[in-house]
Amino acid sequence: MRLGIISDPHGLLRPQVHEIFKQVDRILHAGDVGGEGTDILDELALIAPVTAVYGNVDGALRGRLNGTAEEMIDGFRFVITHGHELGARVTPEHLKERFGDADVIVFGHTHKAVIRDFPDFSVAINPGSAGPRRFKDPVTVAIMETEPGIPPRARIVPIV
Repeated sequence: MRLGIISDPHGLLRPQVHEIFKQVDRILHAGDVGGEGTDILDELALIAPVTAVYGNVDGALRGRLNGTAEEMIDGFRFVITHGHELGARVTPEHLKERFGDADVIVFGHTHKAVIRDFPDFSVAINPGSAGPRRFKDPVTVAIMETEPGIPPRARIVPIV
């Protein structure tokens, strides 16, 4: 299965995301959708089915989305969260402590793309921020491929 992973668009879905995600089977959205409605989620759903959680700027979406979602994909337990609930402790290691039995932890909030592999073959991934450029960080999303019995493989994809 090919997954598109996105976080922190903050109301801006760049047109390049359509091209990057054009061959994904599913999209996982780790929050801070932004805006007042579901326009971005609706637009992503035209590409592939979307599982999304709310982030700290998603006040209007809190009634429609959960703060954390769990999915089984190709036999792997995925946990999707924005991570803001951990405050300054939103690191791959702290998320692993909190969701220890997850095979894949997808998170956002920091706007810093990271893929952290753990010794038990689990992984935490933050696709970075897909929205307006903040700080000097690049604008990014991620692609992950899963196959039963093989550890998931992921890469960060810059949006240029």
